[in-house]
Amino acid sequence: MENEDQKQGAKKQIALNIINSKSKHKGFGSGSIDLNSLSPVIIDNGEARVDIGAMHAKSKVEKGIRFSMNRDDVPNGRQVWIVWVAVDRTVEGQHYAGMTACEMWIDHEARRGWKILADHVNKMDAAMKRKINLDGLGDVEKKALRELLISRNEEWWNASPDEFKDALQTTES
Repeated sequence: MENEDQKQGAKKQIALNIINSKSKHKGFGSGSIDLNSLSPVIIDNGEARVDIGAMHAKSKVEKGIRFSMNRDDVPNGRQVWIVWVAVDRTVEGQHYAGMTACEMWIDHEARRGWKILADHVNKMDAAMKRKINLDGLGDVEKKALRELLISRNEEWWNASPDEFKDALQTTES
């Protein structure tokens, strides 16, 4: 009896359902997107680090910040980047496959920030589709990202397509 109560009381895991006019919803979790192959990397003051909280706009740098879509609301902010990095799995193994960069400005003293959430979502989607777009990212940020990716898994780096590696080339490398 206790096992039946536990089964009935167990919550179903929530998944993001994608439903369009061509698909028929077939129940809970149908058509879900798997975000396990995507990692958010925060680049702040020339230092890159993985921060899973960024998946839900709750990275360390975003906590306690009130965001605006008006860049003028953050005149004393510093530039922070989120880079969405996708990993692909092939017969040969895993490798880095897609990455896109999103800009935001943060003023921790004023607890204000600027970002365009729709841009972050669209670029996350592009990275999942194995696209590469690092527009706006400078040499310091590219170098930090390249070093982080190599240090996290050099085997994946070595197996990554040349287009991916070339996007992280800097004037000094």
